[in-house]
Amino acid sequence: MNNDEMTSFDDSVSLLKVGGMYKDWFLEYASYVILERAIPDLFDGLKPVQRRILHSMNTLEDGRYNKVANIVGTTMQFHPHGDASISDAIIQLGQKDLLIDMQGNWGNIYTGDKAAASRYIEARLSKFALEVVFNSKTTKWQLSYDGRKKEPIHLPIKYPLLLAQGAEGIAVGLSTKILPHNFNELIDSSIKHLKGKKFKLYPDFQTRGFIDIKNYNDGNRGGRIKVRAKLEKLDKNSITIKEIPYGTTTVSLIESIIKASEKGKIKLKRIEDNTSSNVEIIVYLISGSSVPKTIDALYAFSQCEVSISPLSCIISNNKPEFIGVSDILRTSTENTRELLKEELEIELDELNNQWHNISLEKIFIENRVYRDIEDKTSWESVLSTIEEGLKPYVKKLKKEVSLDDIKKLTEIPIKKISRFDLNKVNKKLKNININIDEVNNNLDHITDYAIRYFEYLKKEYGKERKRKTLIQEFDDLDKRNISIKNQKLYVNKKDGFVGTGMKKEEYLFDCSDLDDVIVFTKEGLMKVIRVDSKVFIGKNIEKVLLFNEENKKLVYNLIYRDGKTGTSYIKRFKVSGVIRDKDYHLTQGKQGSKLHYFKYHKEVDAADKVIYKLSDNKSTKNLRIKEYEVDFEDYTIKGRDSKGNIATKHTIAKVSYKEKSTISLASKEDVNEIEVTDEKQISDNKPQTKLNF
Repeated sequence: MNNDEMTSFDDSVSLLKVGGMYKDWFLEYASYVILERAIPDLFDGLKPVQRRILHSMNTLEDGRYNKVANIVGTTMQFHPHGDASISDAIIQLGQKDLLIDMQGNWGNIYTGDKAAASRYIEARLSKFALEVVFNSKTTKWQLSYDGRKKEPIHLPIKYPLLLAQGAEGIAVGLSTKILPHNFNELIDSSIKHLKGKKFKLYPDFQTRGFIDIKNYNDGNRGGRIKVRAKLEKLDKNSITIKEIPYGTTTVSLIESIIKASEKGKIKLKRIEDNTSSNVEIIVYLISGSSVPKTIDALYAFSQCEVSISPLSCIISNNKPEFIGVSDILRTSTENTRELLKEELEIELDELNNQWHNISLEKIFIENRVYRDIEDKTSWESVLSTIEEGLKPYVKKLKKEVSLDDIKKLTEIPIKKISRFDLNKVNKKLKNININIDEVNNNLDHITDYAIRYFEYLKKEYGKERKRKTLIQEFDDLDKRNISIKNQKLYVNKKDGFVGTGMKKEEYLFDCSDLDDVIVFTKEGLMKVIRVDSKVFIGKNIEKVLLFNEENKKLVYNLIYRDGKTGTSYIKRFKVSGVIRDKDYHLTQGKQGSKLHYFKYHKEVDAADKVIYKLSDNKSTKNLRIKEYEVDFEDYTIKGRDSKGNIATKHTIAKVSYKEKSTISLASKEDVNEIEVTDEKQISDNKPQTKLNF
């Protein structure tokens, strides 16, 4: 141990620094989870456990079903984890209905019911998997974790499998959520890419439903999609749910509907689940409920609509990367083309070897070279004699004759030589030449060959794989407008409290717990709050309104005094964008400020006409005119923070209407007027309030 690794406090106590050790261990663990467990590889679209399962199933493949427990046991030779994780991974692969043919109870993706135990269910590779996933000649191998077996580094999958199945995983410090896409649309997009055309990809789910993809963002971070269930009116008091959003089950969906009903969002009588091979949930409503409004409420307050944030993280070149689904498809398509090229090159080499071997046999037998070795007594002389006998004919061959080729000629049975048929051999060589020309042509036009391959996959396996999730653009749901007004709002104006739990106080109106309300005090304070049981605003509340889209269009007319004895101002303003729970001053914020007049109406309605009267005091003693008429129509509508126009520097005693306004308002509380008789009355008595309708 180095001296800098040990710090001595005294002769008996020492401290060992282990920070570096734990840092290395954590990084190794994080790297292992990312690379070996949670994140799929870009090359074949598989996580290690999935790759090992498919490889194990291929080693067991004999055309018959195998017990899943047997597959799990075989996979454990390659996967250094427990049987439970392998079994769960097999179930998930099977439920995607692409690579595995299933037999038995494999669970229900609609209800969330689990599969039977692995000893009771069976599986085998699908025809599609056998054709697309495996090729031992193009597979690169590595030793398994214990060094006893060989396993594939990647499977040579000739299809964008990652996008077809989707993937989810949580690693250390990052995660992935790649959504599944339609089988045929992926093939069409691959063909478009090979042809140099643009393409677009959108998710498609086994659970069907509807999807809004306007913010999909190619599956990258920051994107978001909305998925809805299929809701239909069954009769005047019931709704049926036939398709559910991706990521939900009928159980979780029903639970969310019941919770919404308990909170008063939906007037629910009962709910019935008849789901088996198809989704069927019937929602029974209380008599008199509106079916269209309830459907909106189901989308707004239950899992009938869910929002999903995709996150496309993959392993590329042994490290995690974030790329969009379009780039994943391009890379997968290019990999497929390269794998097809590699297969063709291997096939060409095999055909050339086959032609070479048959041609050698033809020369050996047709020219009776075998007779030259009848009197040879040594092995070396036999080989050299054959080599000399072939020399006049080697120009007809496509490659040189090797020692192994000569040895193979010595192994030809006498029966084969005696039955040699030159016509059959020539016909065989002709067919091989045709195949060689075809392979060479495919290699010269590898892109066209890849396009034909994808077209074949679509024709062979895509007939029953039409899009299940319909693409729509959803209307934005305003939950405050949809929610039932199931709360009553009360106010204590004197003490300055507003809330739904103050039942002994003055009742205002019905609302929902999602509503915002805007509150004004007599001192000119304004505040927007979310409805709650009890909220303090400020003493001497003047007015409380729902802060909805309609009321955001109101125009407020105001006459206020700036400070205790300051100048009075007139202003007109609107209230639109505000920060919830923030105090806003409609006056200039000085202590002692006071509202002389406060009223609101729709912008299209006539503005108010009022008369304000000055107080009798020393400053107004010599004034001939002490009453002034104000027409708010003469003033421009400005922002709430505007100072306004000076009304008078003298004290206002009273403000009153010159004539009634003919405005139309939503509630009886929509008109307020404060009258002030004199300055003494302002400070000693409560202001008088008139309601005009």
